[in-house]
Amino acid sequence: MARATRTVMVRSVKLPRKVFRLLVELEGMYHNMVEQLVMYAVRNNIKSFTKLKALKYREMRRLYPQLPSHYVYTACQDASTRAKSFLRLKKLGLTQKEYPEVKRVSIWLDDHLWKPSGYTSIKVATHKGWIVVEIEPHKQYWKYINRGWRLASETKIKLDKRNRQLIIYLAFVKKDKEYKPKGYLPVDVNENNVTILVDGVAYLFETNTERLVLGYYYRRKRIQEKYDVVYGEKSRIKRKILKKLRERGRKLDIRWKIANIIVRSAYNKQYAIVLERFGRRVANSMIARIRDKQLRHRIFQAGFRGIQRAIEEKAREYGVPVIYVNPKYTSKLCPVHGTPIIYSNGSRIGRCSKGGELWHRDVVAICNLLLRARLGDGSNAPSLGGPTLDGRPVPLASTATHDPTRIPREVWTRWKSLEAA
Repeated sequence: MARATRTVMVRSVKLPRKVFRLLVELEGMYHNMVEQLVMYAVRNNIKSFTKLKALKYREMRRLYPQLPSHYVYTACQDASTRAKSFLRLKKLGLTQKEYPEVKRVSIWLDDHLWKPSGYTSIKVATHKGWIVVEIEPHKQYWKYINRGWRLASETKIKLDKRNRQLIIYLAFVKKDKEYKPKGYLPVDVNENNVTILVDGVAYLFETNTERLVLGYYYRRKRIQEKYDVVYGEKSRIKRKILKKLRERGRKLDIRWKIANIIVRSAYNKQYAIVLERFGRRVANSMIARIRDKQLRHRIFQAGFRGIQRAIEEKAREYGVPVIYVNPKYTSKLCPVHGTPIIYSNGSRIGRCSKGGELWHRDVVAICNLLLRARLGDGSNAPSLGGPTLDGRPVPLASTATHDPTRIPREVWTRWKSLEAA
């Protein structure tokens, strides 16, 4: 059974100077250990944690006998992760140095190095014995505690030397509680919208990803043109300015908010979510015949799989099953007659070649996804039988499934769920 994982950051209370000095010493030894292990792993092309531990455990224990032995385990895990990432980037030619720098560290702790002490404190093993650290719980922390999530056996801590506090990254896990779905909620992900079908009503959530992507594209281009002339292509000041752009954060905000609405709607109705079965490199196949550089960039940045992954992760949190179906021709075939739909002049409204009714392209896609889920195409849930959609040949009738309800982005981003709206 799969499980969902969430990480919550909490801070400790302001620590006594003696305790904090102890943690600074611990961080220094851990940092040195990780630095040595990373250098060795990169030099010998080692990516495996178990291999690195087998080769370096005894040496690390001799160098740091005062530390609990499991710090060597967690340092090897940390170092192997860093080495694996660096070697991958080096292979792609994206590194400028021969070895990676270990500038900052978070101390990795396993179940032998830490344990909770009630709900408002934890115990941490150090080179001077166990210490108790009081934490400052907040609303998000209590939300996971009160909703049946349990603490994972691993955590990470980082020192805030300015405020003399400990930053603790607590991982919460929750197993899926699968249910037998009573229906299906199909989801069609597009560049500028996400469309869902709930009880015969199509909702089209506008995301305006094209405007977002192009806006940041031209902003980056202006910054590069300006600073490349003055400071050069590899200037530090240009990199700092580019890092301040919020494109990734805004995209993640859209993905998680739309995933939350979709999964909560499915959970409230005890429905399974139906998604298109994309390949590993869906953007590559989409741009195979496209020459326009700007359009290719837009497709790569649209993040079709990113939205699906957010829905999958949120569905694991609620225990909602996700079904994948073949997306081939879902927007080209009439759900009623199974015949091609004819679109003209780039319009998203097409006419069925047999029945003559008008269909919106995105609504056709979700209706066909629903049909394929009911027929068992990729489904692990039983077919429900019965009528699947409103098939009356009325062009865009307000009660038919081929008339989507458009919801602007500035409206739905304020919602917690579709039911609440």
